[in-house]
Amino acid sequence: MDGTQVSVIRPVTPEDLPALGDFFAGLSTQTRYLRFFGPVAPTPALLRLLCGQDAGVHAVVAVADGVIVGHAMASDRPEDQHSPGPGLGRTTDIGVVVADAWQGRGVGAALMRALVSQAQARGVASLAMDVLHVNRQVLGMILGHWPDADIGHSRDSLDISIRLPRPVAPQVRPLAAVGG
Repeated sequence: MDGTQVSVIRPVTPEDLPALGDFFAGLSTQTRYLRFFGPVAPTPALLRLLCGQDAGVHAVVAVADGVIVGHAMASDRPEDQHSPGPGLGRTTDIGVVVADAWQGRGVGAALMRALVSQAQARGVASLAMDVLHVNRQVLGMILGHWPDADIGHSRDSLDISIRLPRPVAPQVRPLAAVGG
C-alpha cells in the first residue's frame, strides 16, 4: 500500500450516488458476496437505499484522496419489529464493506465506530448483524470489539446481537457564586 490514509468518514449524500456505484462496481466478487450474501451488482434502487435515502437508514463512507474506500449503513428497525426482548430497546441492523485494497487497515472498525456513535445518539440500544460463517476477518473485528456479543447460528450465517452501553452524558457542574 502507498501509505495513503482515510481522510474522512462522513455521512453519504445523494451527490455520492455515482461514486458509490463506482465503489461497489470496483469490489471483488468475493467482497460483494461477503457483504450481500450473493454476487450482487447494485441497481439504482439499491444504491439509493445504500445512500441512506430511505427513512430509518443511516449511511457513512470512508474517503481517501477523494475516493470512497468503505461504506457502512445502519437500518433502524421499527420498535415493534423483531423486538430483541423486554427492556432491550430499539435495534439497528448494520452492514459494512471495505474496498479490497483497504481491508485489514482499520477502515471497517472506523466505520463501525461512526455508526455506533450515531446509533447511540438516536437512542438505539442494540446492534444486529448477519455475518457469513466464512467471513473470518469481520467476525474477528466484531468479537475483538464486543467479546460478549450474543451469537446465534443459522445455516449460512451468524446472527450477532450486541447491546450498546448508554452514552455517558457530560457532567455539568454548577458555577460557583462569584463575588459576595
